[in-house]
Amino acid sequence: MSYQSPISPGRSWYEDTVGPRPEYSGLDGDLTCDVVIIGGGFTGLSAAVHLAKAGSNVVLIEAYRFGDGASGRNGGQLGTGQRAWAEELEAEYGLSRAKALFDLAEEAKAHLMEFAAVNRIEIDYMPGQMSVAHKKRYVDDYKAHAEIMASRFGYPHISFMDARETAERLGSTAYFGGTRDIGTGHIHPLKLVIGTAKVAAEAGAQLFEQTLATGITSVGGKVKVTTPNGTITAEKCLVGVNAYGGALEPVSAAHIMPIGSFIGATVPLGADTKVLPGGEAVDDSRFVVRYFRKSRDGRLLFGGREIYAVNDPRDIHIHIRRQIAELYPDLRDVEITHGWGGYVGITVPRKPFVREVMPNVISVGGYSGHGVMLSNFFGKLYAETVSGNRDRLKLIEDLKIPPFPGGRRWRTPLLFLALNWFALRDRI
Repeated sequence: MSYQSPISPGRSWYEDTVGPRPEYSGLDGDLTCDVVIIGGGFTGLSAAVHLAKAGSNVVLIEAYRFGDGASGRNGGQLGTGQRAWAEELEAEYGLSRAKALFDLAEEAKAHLMEFAAVNRIEIDYMPGQMSVAHKKRYVDDYKAHAEIMASRFGYPHISFMDARETAERLGSTAYFGGTRDIGTGHIHPLKLVIGTAKVAAEAGAQLFEQTLATGITSVGGKVKVTTPNGTITAEKCLVGVNAYGGALEPVSAAHIMPIGSFIGATVPLGADTKVLPGGEAVDDSRFVVRYFRKSRDGRLLFGGREIYAVNDPRDIHIHIRRQIAELYPDLRDVEITHGWGGYVGITVPRKPFVREVMPNVISVGGYSGHGVMLSNFFGKLYAETVSGNRDRLKLIEDLKIPPFPGGRRWRTPLLFLALNWFALRDRI
């Protein structure tokens, strides 16, 4: 039976390549537990695994299907470090704290790979990621970045590429240089979602799909989460809905803004293609970033059209094909078999949002396009807090994340204007 998310446009290539997708029943009746988790993406499912394995009685609810949000529909790139470059964090927080944030992200990367291996989840991992400059004046920054990562942050896996090497490795002359990171890679995200849910269920977590959270209250040391068909009473609650929170919880909504991002998948390009001969993933220096990679069967998965308004574009295929042709003119007529989108949660400084939004209720999100790696690990860190160790999650909680300006009424149009200004700057 074909399934398409009711909250995200287009059927993804991921959905058509995961095989049978397990279904979980909806909640019917009241429950009492130690921890209730709202959101069946990477954050919530990872937390459910680690909490259940530690002996907690865990209930997780998802409004639709696991992975229907950003976790199952993203670009699949792991990246390295936090969303901001390590030297940018150093300038803001000092070397010691920037190094701690970088090391935490490196642990997140290792954790994801180990978790998949130990639990025999085939995530279609492919090594390598390139970050490339679409303006010549950015090239020196990329060269310096590679040197800083090796000398100050102990990460020797990033090398600088000049224009010639960049063109050879991309199969395109559209960029002026960049870096190549052999210490990271890219994955099939929906396979990781499905595998993590299976591990959580086997560990004893109670998982429910098609169960919308309609409210949260925290009174007298108890958290109550209401749904259309039952109430869950717990000691603690994790809100892991990211860009899909709506009006559920106002503090998170003020700090995390949903923006639309869209991806197209081409037909397999064939063994003789010059596109990405090394199989690395790519992200570029645009503020409205373009990100792309090849799948194991040789398709180009290209994400390049973010939107900052509520409405989705009418035809994802047209916009994606146009951007592909700018980089690869020979693909101007390439067939796109799938076009899909979804919402990414961003914060003003593009750093993750972690906060206790009411007593015993912690909200986690705002990964700002860097969530494949971080969100899984933040679920683990949340489980650590329940066991009494909040120190590592506190490193993220203490980041300065201001709310979006304009309040509930004006923040979306203000963001639309601001980010479209940056999109214009990308072109000049």
